[in-house]
Formats: sequence, structure tokens, C-alpha cells
Amino acid sequence: MITQAATDWLPIVFIALMGLSVLVYAILDGYDLGVGILLPFAASPNDSSPVSREELQRDTMIASIGPFWDANETWLVLAIGLLLIAFPTAHSLILTNLYIPAAIMLIGLIIRGVAFDFRAKAAVDHKHTWDRAFKAGSLLTTLTQGYMLGQYVMGFESNWQAQLFSMLSALGVTAAYCYIGAAWLILKTESDLQQRAVAWARRAGRATLMGVLAVSLINPIVNPGVFDRWFQFPLVMFLLLIPTLCFLCFIANDLLLKRLPKAKDRHCWLPFLLVSIIFSLCFCGLAFSFFPEIVPGELNIWQAASATESLQFIFYGVVIVMPLILLYTLFSYKVFHGKSTELNYH
Repeated sequence: MITQAATDWLPIVFIALMGLSVLVYAILDGYDLGVGILLPFAASPNDSSPVSREELQRDTMIASIGPFWDANETWLVLAIGLLLIAFPTAHSLILTNLYIPAAIMLIGLIIRGVAFDFRAKAAVDHKHTWDRAFKAGSLLTTLTQGYMLGQYVMGFESNWQAQLFSMLSALGVTAAYCYIGAAWLILKTESDLQQRAVAWARRAGRATLMGVLAVSLINPIVNPGVFDRWFQFPLVMFLLLIPTLCFLCFIANDLLLKRLPKAKDRHCWLPFLLVSIIFSLCFCGLAFSFFPEIVPGELNIWQAASATESLQFIFYGVVIVMPLILLYTLFSYKVFHGKSTELNYH
């Protein structure tokens, strides 16, 4: 027997699980996409050794994400799977509007996967080409993801204002992935590469802050409902804690990065934690702006949800699968903890 309570709470549970999957994906796959974008290719004029410093650093950067990057994409598959089975109407509507950028994103992911595997087996003369392909695939993936986020926020409008906002979002998401990727390298590397990662993190952090501020200002202007939701008194007194904490995390991280690296590698983990908090706060702000709508201005989660009987059946599967994915993720990070070296781990 299906109760009204089940009809009401099951869509909320599934949108929460989907949101969690998207957030975890943005953090975990975000850093390995960022590492791919940051792969250095500048020539070293004073380096006459057979293997350049840049090549060694690329090897170390690839090694830092090697055990994780494939599993990180599981969360994207899970999020899209939940959208398909729990909210099929929304899945159809969203992918109909985002078919081309989604296809381009998949091309980028394919390029990354092929390049990652082939660089390990290619001749030395071709390794550089596969590194460039990995960088290009990473950049293509992040730009399309940011563009799709901008289109989603703009309600899939096709006018020039929406396109401009989507391009701004593409650049902002790319900067954010570089930010968390550099923070990951601070955690996983040492010496010269770690110092370069600190410099990358400071520049990417400032670019990300500008992007967050721009989106935060534009979103309430183009979506009056979002403005009304955020600035209702007295709720506004609590909601403003989200952007305030986010801004403080940006400032705290920038001040910390000025002092890194420290002796005995102290606080090398803190930038990654702070950037993860920034990602979480931005996601919470975005979720609050649109909940319970799953397609802004068109569908809420109850209108888009599958039949309650289907949701109940799927729920039992999710209760089994989600903890297994979490345990596997935690286990892999425990096994491969510590600093990365030239394609070795200790």
C-alpha cells in the first residue's frame, strides 16, 4: 500500500542523493580534471638532461591522480543514473537542451581516458603528445561542464545574455577545478612541484573568487524568484552565512598559501579541505536557490518523479549500492595515501 507520506518524501530523498553525488563528483573528479589542466609544458632552457624537469613533474602529477581518477567518475555515472531512474521527465528535458555540450563533454572524457592509458605505453617520443591530449581533454571537459551549469541556471535560454553567462560559468568552473587540483598537488607532492602548486592555487583561487562573485550577482538578477528567496526577512539573516563563510574560506586559504610550504610539510592538507568547503558552500547556495525545482521554472521534483512504486523499489538498491561506493572510495584513498613520486606511491 502506497502512503501519501512515501509519495512526498521519496523524491526528496532521491534529489538529496543525486545532489550528494554531484557534489562528491565535483570535488573528487574536479581535482583530477584540474591536475590535467595544470600539466606544465614550458620549456626549460637551462635543462640539458635527457629527461626534463617538466616531464618529471608531469609524471608526478599523473601519479598523484593515477589510482583515483577512474573511480572518481563513478559519481558522475551515479548522479546521471539517479536522474534517469528517479526523475525521467527532468532527465529527458535537461539532456534535450544540453545534448551537444554533453556529447562534447563525453568526447573530452574519452580523450582523457585514451591519453592516460596510452601515455604509459607509448614510446618516449610520443609521450609528450599524449600528455597534451590529456590536458586538452581535461580542459574540454571542464569548459563544457561549466557551460552546462550556466545553461541550467539560465533555464536553457538561447539568447545572447544566456550564452554570455554560460561562457562566464565555463571559465569559472574551469578556474575552480584548477583551484582544487592545485590544492590536491600541494597535498600529494614535494619540493619544486609543491611550490609551483602553491603559486597555481593562489592564482586559480583569485580567479575562482571572481567567478563566484560574478555568478552570485548575476543569478538573482536574471532569476527574480532566486532574489526573493534569498532576501526574505528574517531568513536572510541566516542565509547570508553561506556567502560569508565562503568568502572567509577564500581569504583564509589565500593567507595560508602565502606561508606554504612549511617545515615538515605542516598544513599541506588544509588548502584541499578549505577548497572542498568552498565547493560545498557554493553547491548549498545553488541548491537553495532552486529547490524544489529540478528544472528551473518548469518542473519541481514531485512533478518529475517516477511512480512511487518504482522509487520504493529503487530505494532499496540505492541503500545497498551507495554505502559500497563510499566504502570503496574511502578504502582506495587510505591505500594510496601519502606523497606521490615519479609514478610510484609510498
